[in-house]
Amino acid sequence: MPLQKLSALIEAICNLVICNDSSLRSQPIIFNPDFFVEKLRHEKPEVFTELVVSNITRLIDLPGAELAQLMGEEDPKLPGANSTASGFFRSLMSLKRKEKGVVFGSPLTEEGIAQVSQLIEYLHKNLRAEGLFRVPGNSIRQQILKDALNSGTDIDLDSGEFHSNDVATLLKMFLGELPEPLLTHKHFHAHLKIADLMLFDEKGNKTSTPDKERQIEALQLLFLILPAPNRSLLKLLLDLLYQTAKKQDKNKMSAHNLALMFAPHILWPRNVTANDLQENITKLNNGVTFMIKHSQKLFKAPAYIRECARLHYLGSRAHTSKDDLDLLTSPGSKELQPLKSQKRSRLDSCHQEETQQRTEEALRELFRHVHNMPDSAKKKKLIRQFNKHPSALTPSSDVATPPAPRRARSRSFSGLIKRKVLGTPVIQERKSRDTTPEPKRVSKENVHLLQKCGSPAHMSQGKLKSLEGQKEESCRRMRAHLLSKDSSSL
Repeated sequence: MPLQKLSALIEAICNLVICNDSSLRSQPIIFNPDFFVEKLRHEKPEVFTELVVSNITRLIDLPGAELAQLMGEEDPKLPGANSTASGFFRSLMSLKRKEKGVVFGSPLTEEGIAQVSQLIEYLHKNLRAEGLFRVPGNSIRQQILKDALNSGTDIDLDSGEFHSNDVATLLKMFLGELPEPLLTHKHFHAHLKIADLMLFDEKGNKTSTPDKERQIEALQLLFLILPAPNRSLLKLLLDLLYQTAKKQDKNKMSAHNLALMFAPHILWPRNVTANDLQENITKLNNGVTFMIKHSQKLFKAPAYIRECARLHYLGSRAHTSKDDLDLLTSPGSKELQPLKSQKRSRLDSCHQEETQQRTEEALRELFRHVHNMPDSAKKKKLIRQFNKHPSALTPSSDVATPPAPRRARSRSFSGLIKRKVLGTPVIQERKSRDTTPEPKRVSKENVHLLQKCGSPAHMSQGKLKSLEGQKEESCRRMRAHLLSKDSSSL
């Protein structure tokens, strides 16, 4: 690539990432959530396979031999492999594949998928045909179409030369002539175990209700380790069957009916009969029905696989299974969350106190600056603004405000007579009663000090009598003085 083109490409990528163009900012950014999963699959297939298989064995119980078959370490042991009927079918299929072309009868390749995808696209436009995939088409037209696909020539299926039943039958023929089923022989035993995933009751006993969530999760994992061509064609095929089942009111083909047509091509081992499968035939057919109904969820990697792949490339510790990720949300970690929140709240409160102090200092400086300004209309305006916000701390707020004067009691006529007759001692007693402090709790040391210095309880009776006599004498003198004043005024 020339240097100029390379620099232009780099500049275009940078402009797209930085998004300087206003027109690009309004467009949504498309991000593949399985990006790191696909990256790990292509760059480190062994690590990827170990990661996926470890999670498969967490969901389904695979003995050593079946696990070795899934990993490709041993040849798959399939039902009916040693029977005479299987030998007959094997020789028949070998005769069919002697004149194999580019597409039919050969192992699955991307080129073959490109040719067959023409059939799938055409059928998406003709899903309303009654008995689609069940009613056979014309064998002559099918052979013409088959030869055209094998030769790699372009075909105009919309010309009206071929019927939708011809195309549907040819698609089943292509799948039936593959060397192995679309889900491969290695996965056969794993799919049988997925069909046995059931829910458990409160006592821990296995029920007859399928555990759909675990089945979907197990299928997602199994589809991740399929060969790339098989996975691509399986996705196209299941999406077609899903759309066909949605229009079963027109074509009379439900998901179960479609599974009966395609289970032998998708999941059944090659060269076996229904007698060889025996009780497993129901499991396999129901398994394909389940795949058709939930096809829109099966080609997404589980969330924990995405997270493991992402952590693998971001340099952090990669968790090997879903259980490792669950440890992050274990009860022990939940107990640490309140401690973390308390620390955060303390830090936040300290930060708020610091900002509050800085704000107060700034307000004080501002108030001093305004106060030192020469008298003007602007100064008065600023002072009025300060007064509008009494919560703002200013130097004036530091000065202690004088206590509010006590409200004077109304002087009633009866109170005036009492003061005239009894004199001022009544007022003094009230004042002393109001100003007497409340008794405080005294420690033992203070009690001993009071006993040493002398308290009213330890005073002699003679002293008490002398004090009472002095008090009565003063009261008598005051009354006489008031009476003399009243008589002179009268």
